[in-house]
Amino acid sequence: MKSLFRSREIWLLLVIAAMIFATDLRAPGFASLPRLEDILEDSSILAILALGQMIVILTRSIDLSMASNLALSGMIVALINQYYPGVPVPGLMAIATLSGLLLGAFNGLFVWRLGIPAIVVTLGTLTIYRGVIFLIAGGQWVNADAFTPDFVALTRIEMLGLPLLIWYAVAIIAAFYVLMTRTSLGRAFYAIGVNPTAAVYAGINVGKTTFWAFCLSGLLSGFCGYLWVSRYVIGSVEVAKGYELTIVAACVIGGISISGGVGNVAGAVLGSLFLGVINVALPVINISPFWQMAISGAAIILAVVLNSRGEKRGARLILKNAESA
Repeated sequence: MKSLFRSREIWLLLVIAAMIFATDLRAPGFASLPRLEDILEDSSILAILALGQMIVILTRSIDLSMASNLALSGMIVALINQYYPGVPVPGLMAIATLSGLLLGAFNGLFVWRLGIPAIVVTLGTLTIYRGVIFLIAGGQWVNADAFTPDFVALTRIEMLGLPLLIWYAVAIIAAFYVLMTRTSLGRAFYAIGVNPTAAVYAGINVGKTTFWAFCLSGLLSGFCGYLWVSRYVIGSVEVAKGYELTIVAACVIGGISISGGVGNVAGAVLGSLFLGVINVALPVINISPFWQMAISGAAIILAVVLNSRGEKRGARLILKNAESA
Protein backbone atom coordinates (compact mmCIF):
# COMPACT_ATOMS: atom_id res chain seq x y z
CA MET A 1 0.00 0.00 0.00
CA LYS A 2 2.87 2.38 0.86
CA SER A 3 4.49 1.82 -2.56
CA LEU A 4 1.13 2.41 -4.22
CA PHE A 5 0.89 5.90 -2.74
CA ARG A 6 4.44 6.67 -3.81
CA SER A 7 3.19 6.45 -7.39
CA ARG A 8 2.90 9.84 -9.06
CA GLU A 9 0.08 8.51 -11.26
CA ILE A 10 -2.03 7.59 -8.22
CA TRP A 11 -1.67 11.11 -6.79
CA LEU A 12 -2.47 12.66 -10.16
CA LEU A 13 -5.56 10.46 -10.40
CA LEU A 14 -6.62 11.58 -6.91
CA VAL A 15 -6.11 15.24 -7.85
CA ILE A 16 -8.27 14.78 -10.95
CA ALA A 17 -10.99 13.09 -8.88
CA ALA A 18 -10.80 15.92 -6.32
CA MET A 19 -11.15 18.56 -9.04
CA ILE A 20 -14.23 16.81 -10.44
CA PHE A 21 -15.76 16.49 -6.95
CA ALA A 22 -15.00 20.12 -6.04
CA THR A 23 -16.43 21.40 -9.32
CA ASP A 24 -19.53 19.30 -8.82
CA LEU A 25 -20.11 21.05 -5.48
CA ARG A 26 -20.08 24.45 -7.24
CA ALA A 27 -21.87 23.26 -10.37
CA PRO A 28 -24.13 20.27 -9.60
CA GLY A 29 -24.19 17.76 -12.43
CA PHE A 30 -20.54 18.20 -13.38
CA ALA A 31 -19.76 14.68 -12.17
CA SER A 32 -22.66 13.16 -14.11
CA LEU A 33 -21.86 10.39 -16.59
CA PRO A 34 -22.74 12.44 -19.72
CA ARG A 35 -20.42 15.29 -18.61
CA LEU A 36 -17.59 12.86 -17.76
CA GLU A 37 -18.07 11.25 -21.16
CA ASP A 38 -17.69 14.69 -22.76
CA ILE A 39 -14.45 15.27 -20.83
CA LEU A 40 -13.09 11.91 -21.97
CA GLU A 41 -14.05 12.63 -25.57
CA ASP A 42 -12.48 16.10 -25.45
CA SER A 43 -9.28 14.66 -23.96
CA SER A 44 -8.96 11.73 -26.38
CA ILE A 45 -7.06 13.51 -29.17
CA LEU A 46 -4.75 15.20 -26.66
CA ALA A 47 -4.03 11.85 -24.98
CA ILE A 48 -3.07 10.26 -28.33
CA LEU A 49 -0.78 13.16 -29.20
CA ALA A 50 0.78 13.15 -25.72
CA LEU A 51 1.80 9.51 -26.22
CA GLY A 52 3.69 10.46 -29.38
CA GLN A 53 5.34 13.41 -27.66
CA MET A 54 6.18 11.20 -24.67
CA ILE A 55 8.28 8.86 -26.80
CA VAL A 56 10.19 11.75 -28.35
CA ILE A 57 10.82 13.40 -24.96
CA LEU A 58 12.02 10.10 -23.50
CA THR A 59 14.84 10.17 -26.07
CA ARG A 60 15.92 13.65 -24.85
CA SER A 61 14.32 15.34 -27.88
CA ILE A 62 11.12 17.30 -28.43
CA ASP A 63 8.68 17.56 -31.34
CA LEU A 64 7.21 21.07 -31.59
CA SER A 65 5.74 20.36 -35.04
CA MET A 66 3.07 17.86 -33.94
CA ALA A 67 0.19 20.36 -34.12
CA SER A 68 1.33 21.63 -37.54
CA ASN A 69 1.70 18.02 -38.73
CA LEU A 70 -1.87 17.37 -37.51
CA ALA A 71 -3.18 20.45 -39.30
CA LEU A 72 -1.42 19.62 -42.58
CA SER A 73 -2.48 15.96 -42.59
CA GLY A 74 -6.02 17.02 -41.73
CA MET A 75 -6.09 19.58 -44.52
CA ILE A 76 -4.84 16.99 -47.07
CA VAL A 77 -7.69 14.58 -46.31
CA ALA A 78 -10.19 17.45 -46.05
CA LEU A 79 -9.29 18.60 -49.58
CA ILE A 80 -9.40 15.03 -50.92
CA ASN A 81 -12.82 14.54 -49.35
CA GLN A 82 -14.02 17.83 -50.81
CA TYR A 83 -12.86 17.19 -54.39
CA TYR A 84 -13.03 13.38 -54.47
CA PRO A 85 -15.99 12.46 -52.25
CA GLY A 86 -15.92 8.87 -53.54
CA VAL A 87 -12.71 8.05 -51.66
CA PRO A 88 -13.74 5.83 -48.71
CA VAL A 89 -13.19 7.17 -45.20
CA PRO A 90 -10.84 4.31 -44.15
CA GLY A 91 -8.69 5.26 -47.15
CA LEU A 92 -8.64 8.89 -45.98
CA MET A 93 -7.65 7.81 -42.49
CA ALA A 94 -4.78 5.81 -43.98
CA ILE A 95 -3.70 8.78 -46.10
CA ALA A 96 -3.69 11.11 -43.06
CA THR A 97 -1.71 8.59 -41.02
CA LEU A 98 0.82 8.02 -43.84
CA SER A 99 1.16 11.78 -44.35
CA GLY A 100 1.88 12.27 -40.66
CA LEU A 101 4.39 9.41 -40.70
CA LEU A 102 6.32 10.96 -43.61
CA LEU A 103 6.35 14.39 -41.95
CA GLY A 104 7.60 12.83 -38.71
CA ALA A 105 10.26 10.88 -40.61
CA PHE A 106 11.36 14.17 -42.22
CA ASN A 107 12.03 15.57 -38.73
CA GLY A 108 13.73 12.37 -37.62
CA LEU A 109 16.12 12.28 -40.57
CA PHE A 110 17.38 15.79 -39.84
CA VAL A 111 17.93 14.92 -36.18
CA TRP A 112 19.51 11.54 -36.92
CA ARG A 113 21.59 12.09 -40.05
CA LEU A 114 22.54 15.75 -39.68
CA GLY A 115 22.71 15.90 -35.89
CA ILE A 116 20.63 19.09 -35.73
CA PRO A 117 18.98 19.63 -32.32
CA ALA A 118 15.37 18.46 -32.38
CA ILE A 119 14.05 21.77 -31.03
CA VAL A 120 15.62 23.63 -33.98
CA VAL A 121 14.39 21.14 -36.60
CA THR A 122 10.83 21.01 -35.31
CA LEU A 123 10.61 24.78 -34.81
CA GLY A 124 11.46 25.08 -38.49
CA THR A 125 9.03 22.42 -39.68
CA LEU A 126 6.32 23.87 -37.41
CA THR A 127 6.37 26.93 -39.65
CA ILE A 128 7.00 25.05 -42.90
CA TYR A 129 4.02 22.73 -42.44
CA ARG A 130 1.73 25.70 -41.74
CA GLY A 131 3.01 27.38 -44.90
CA VAL A 132 2.33 24.24 -46.95
CA ILE A 133 -1.27 24.22 -45.69
CA PHE A 134 -1.71 27.76 -46.95
CA LEU A 135 -0.22 26.85 -50.34
CA ILE A 136 -2.23 23.68 -51.02
CA ALA A 137 -5.50 25.25 -49.83
CA GLY A 138 -4.88 28.60 -51.50
CA GLY A 139 -5.54 30.31 -48.17
CA GLN A 140 -9.09 28.93 -48.11
CA TRP A 141 -10.88 26.97 -45.38
CA VAL A 142 -12.69 23.70 -45.89
CA ASN A 143 -16.02 24.29 -44.18
CA ALA A 144 -18.59 21.88 -42.77
CA ASP A 145 -20.77 21.82 -45.89
CA ALA A 146 -17.84 20.55 -48.00
CA PHE A 147 -17.48 17.26 -46.08
CA THR A 148 -19.36 14.08 -46.89
CA PRO A 149 -21.66 12.69 -44.16
CA ASP A 150 -19.49 9.57 -43.79
CA PHE A 151 -16.36 11.67 -43.19
CA VAL A 152 -18.01 13.50 -40.31
CA ALA A 153 -19.93 10.55 -38.87
CA LEU A 154 -17.06 8.17 -38.16
CA THR A 155 -15.89 9.98 -34.99
CA ARG A 156 -19.48 10.32 -33.73
CA ILE A 157 -20.60 6.71 -33.99
CA GLU A 158 -21.15 5.12 -30.60
CA MET A 159 -19.95 1.65 -29.65
CA LEU A 160 -20.91 0.08 -26.30
CA GLY A 161 -22.35 3.44 -25.26
CA LEU A 162 -19.21 5.48 -25.90
CA PRO A 163 -18.18 7.59 -28.93
CA LEU A 164 -15.78 5.85 -31.30
CA LEU A 165 -13.27 8.64 -30.70
CA ILE A 166 -12.77 7.39 -27.13
CA TRP A 167 -12.31 3.82 -28.35
CA TYR A 168 -9.62 4.97 -30.80
CA ALA A 169 -7.76 6.49 -27.85
CA VAL A 170 -8.22 3.35 -25.72
CA ALA A 171 -6.85 1.12 -28.50
CA ILE A 172 -3.80 3.34 -29.05
CA ILE A 173 -3.12 3.62 -25.30
CA ALA A 174 -3.20 -0.19 -25.04
CA ALA A 175 -0.88 -0.57 -28.04
CA PHE A 176 1.59 1.94 -26.59
CA TYR A 177 1.51 0.24 -23.20
CA VAL A 178 2.60 -2.99 -24.89
CA LEU A 179 5.20 -1.14 -26.98
CA MET A 180 6.78 0.59 -23.99
CA THR A 181 6.71 -2.34 -21.56
CA ARG A 182 7.01 -5.47 -23.67
CA THR A 183 9.27 -4.65 -26.62
CA SER A 184 12.98 -3.97 -27.08
CA LEU A 185 12.17 -0.76 -28.96
CA GLY A 186 10.25 0.58 -25.95
CA ARG A 187 13.16 -0.21 -23.63
CA ALA A 188 15.55 1.41 -26.12
CA PHE A 189 13.58 4.69 -25.90
CA TYR A 190 14.12 4.69 -22.12
CA ALA A 191 17.74 3.58 -22.34
CA ILE A 192 18.94 6.34 -24.64
CA GLY A 193 17.09 8.90 -22.55
CA VAL A 194 18.71 7.77 -19.30
CA ASN A 195 22.24 7.42 -20.67
CA PRO A 196 22.93 7.61 -24.44
CA THR A 197 26.56 6.56 -24.02
CA ALA A 198 25.66 3.45 -22.05
CA ALA A 199 22.96 2.71 -24.62
CA VAL A 200 25.57 2.68 -27.40
CA TYR A 201 27.70 0.20 -25.43
CA ALA A 202 24.56 -1.91 -25.00
CA GLY A 203 24.27 -2.15 -28.78
CA ILE A 204 21.47 0.38 -29.28
CA ASN A 205 21.62 2.63 -32.33
CA VAL A 206 20.78 5.96 -30.68
CA GLY A 207 20.22 7.87 -33.93
CA LYS A 208 17.96 5.26 -35.48
CA THR A 209 15.95 4.86 -32.26
CA THR A 210 15.41 8.63 -32.12
CA PHE A 211 14.34 8.50 -35.78
CA TRP A 212 11.70 5.89 -34.91
CA ALA A 213 10.47 8.09 -32.07
CA PHE A 214 9.83 10.93 -34.50
CA CYS A 215 8.16 8.52 -36.94
CA LEU A 216 5.74 7.39 -34.23
CA SER A 217 4.96 10.94 -33.11
CA GLY A 218 4.35 11.89 -36.75
CA LEU A 219 2.15 8.84 -37.35
CA LEU A 220 -0.06 9.73 -34.37
CA SER A 221 -0.17 13.39 -35.43
CA GLY A 222 -1.37 12.40 -38.90
CA PHE A 223 -4.03 10.08 -37.54
CA CYS A 224 -5.21 12.83 -35.18
CA GLY A 225 -5.36 15.12 -38.22
CA TYR A 226 -8.28 13.10 -39.53
CA LEU A 227 -9.88 12.85 -36.05
CA TRP A 228 -9.62 16.61 -35.49
CA VAL A 229 -11.05 17.62 -38.86
CA SER A 230 -13.83 15.05 -38.57
CA ARG A 231 -14.73 16.09 -35.01
CA TYR A 232 -14.58 19.87 -35.44
CA VAL A 233 -15.64 19.78 -39.14
CA ILE A 234 -13.15 22.32 -40.41
CA GLY A 235 -9.86 22.31 -42.24
CA SER A 236 -7.74 25.46 -42.10
CA VAL A 237 -4.26 26.81 -41.49
CA GLU A 238 -5.45 27.82 -38.01
CA VAL A 239 -6.34 24.28 -36.91
CA ALA A 240 -4.62 23.33 -33.62
CA LYS A 241 -2.45 26.46 -33.74
CA GLY A 242 -0.46 26.66 -30.50
CA TYR A 243 -1.62 23.18 -29.49
CA GLU A 244 1.98 21.90 -29.44
CA LEU A 245 2.46 23.63 -26.07
CA THR A 246 -0.63 21.90 -24.67
CA ILE A 247 0.77 18.53 -25.79
CA VAL A 248 4.10 19.19 -24.07
CA ALA A 249 2.26 20.43 -20.96
CA ALA A 250 0.24 17.21 -20.78
CA CYS A 251 3.48 15.21 -20.84
CA VAL A 252 5.19 17.35 -18.19
CA ILE A 253 2.18 17.23 -15.85
CA GLY A 254 2.07 13.47 -16.36
CA GLY A 255 5.63 13.12 -15.09
CA ILE A 256 7.51 12.79 -18.39
CA SER A 257 10.93 14.27 -17.68
CA ILE A 258 12.14 16.85 -20.19
CA SER A 259 15.65 15.49 -19.53
CA GLY A 260 14.53 12.15 -20.99
CA GLY A 261 14.34 8.58 -19.77
CA VAL A 262 11.58 9.00 -17.16
CA GLY A 263 7.84 8.67 -17.70
CA ASN A 264 5.19 6.20 -18.73
CA VAL A 265 1.98 5.78 -20.72
CA ALA A 266 -0.30 6.22 -17.69
CA GLY A 267 1.35 9.54 -16.83
CA ALA A 268 0.90 10.94 -20.35
CA VAL A 269 -2.77 9.91 -20.39
CA LEU A 270 -3.48 11.31 -16.91
CA GLY A 271 -1.68 14.55 -17.77
CA SER A 272 -4.01 14.92 -20.76
CA LEU A 273 -7.05 14.15 -18.61
CA PHE A 274 -5.89 16.70 -16.02
CA LEU A 275 -5.81 19.45 -18.66
CA GLY A 276 -9.13 18.22 -20.08
CA VAL A 277 -10.82 18.55 -16.68
CA ILE A 278 -9.32 22.02 -16.11
CA ASN A 279 -10.44 23.24 -19.52
CA VAL A 280 -14.01 22.12 -18.87
CA ALA A 281 -14.25 22.83 -15.13
CA LEU A 282 -12.95 26.39 -14.92
CA PRO A 283 -15.45 27.91 -17.39
CA VAL A 284 -18.27 25.99 -15.65
CA ILE A 285 -17.52 27.74 -12.33
CA ASN A 286 -17.14 31.10 -14.10
CA ILE A 287 -13.41 31.55 -13.65
CA SER A 288 -11.92 34.16 -15.98
CA PRO A 289 -9.96 32.86 -19.00
CA PHE A 290 -6.94 34.78 -17.68
CA TRP A 291 -7.10 32.83 -14.42
CA GLN A 292 -7.50 29.63 -16.43
CA MET A 293 -4.20 30.28 -18.15
CA ALA A 294 -2.55 31.21 -14.85
CA ILE A 295 -3.82 28.05 -13.15
CA SER A 296 -2.70 25.87 -16.05
CA GLY A 297 0.72 27.53 -16.01
CA ALA A 298 1.05 27.07 -12.25
CA ALA A 299 0.20 23.37 -12.64
CA ILE A 300 2.94 23.00 -15.26
CA ILE A 301 5.54 24.74 -13.07
CA LEU A 302 4.58 22.57 -10.09
CA ALA A 303 4.87 19.48 -12.28
CA VAL A 304 8.35 20.50 -13.44
CA VAL A 305 9.46 20.99 -9.82
CA LEU A 306 8.10 17.57 -8.86
CA ASN A 307 9.77 16.01 -11.92
CA SER A 308 13.15 17.47 -11.07
CA ARG A 309 12.93 16.22 -7.47
CA GLY A 310 12.00 12.69 -8.48
CA GLU A 311 14.10 12.44 -11.62
CA LYS A 312 17.07 10.50 -10.23
CA ARG A 313 14.87 8.03 -8.39
CA GLY A 314 12.72 7.48 -11.48
CA ALA A 315 15.73 6.85 -13.71
CA ARG A 316 17.09 4.19 -11.42
CA LEU A 317 13.76 2.40 -11.30
CA ILE A 318 13.43 2.33 -15.09
CA LEU A 319 16.88 0.83 -15.55
CA LYS A 320 16.07 -1.78 -12.94
CA ASN A 321 12.86 -2.73 -14.73
CA ALA A 322 14.58 -2.93 -18.09
CA GLU A 323 17.27 -5.21 -16.75
CA SER A 324 14.87 -7.51 -14.99
CA ALA A 325 12.50 -7.82 -17.98
